[in-house]
Amino acid sequence: MRIETVLEELKQIGIIKRKIVEDALKDIPRKEFLPDEVKHYADLDTPIPIGHNQTTSAIHMIAIICESINLSENDNVLEIGTGSGYMASIYNYITKQEVISIEIIKDLAVFAKKNLRKLGLDAYVHVINADATYSIPLRNKFDAVIVTACSKNLPKEYLEVIKDNGRLIIPIGSDLYYQDLIKVIKKDGKIKIENLGNVAFVPLKGSGRVFSSSE
Repeated sequence: MRIETVLEELKQIGIIKRKIVEDALKDIPRKEFLPDEVKHYADLDTPIPIGHNQTTSAIHMIAIICESINLSENDNVLEIGTGSGYMASIYNYITKQEVISIEIIKDLAVFAKKNLRKLGLDAYVHVINADATYSIPLRNKFDAVIVTACSKNLPKEYLEVIKDNGRLIIPIGSDLYYQDLIKVIKKDGKIKIENLGNVAFVPLKGSGRVFSSSE
């Protein structure tokens, strides 16, 4: 199946709503972010293993995240869980801004940097090898925070790095194969939480210290 066919189907069922999301998924070559042995699966709308018991998300899930969080030009994005670097490259394409992405697994951080460098995107997507469940090693705040692995709860530290009128999206749940995709909007110091439906993400790895005050 060609990527154009997948994207057309996602448009028809209302998952892709904006041309910029369609263009990003069409123009950023997913295969360049996959290990050689699974590159032939690049245009399939399914999660694909990238090593270290991690996956890159299905195409429809990436579209859901970008549309649900209304990712737009000039948004500053923090991603927690770089994986192969593919999703961060999509965010950069849509926002036209530099993206900060944190990856706890060193080998994956190296893999992501290599993939981004091949496409000349390493100047626009900055991968940090760190444990984002222990602390957020950044002082700046973001328009959008996107967490690509599931948590048992909603850490207040993640909310604190969102600007006013900023958004957070994170899978929440304790079951490995069943979580809720939660969208948070922060406005005037208050938060609004919306459940976007059931998903299945790999769990966040790390010490988990940032979760302690929320448990």
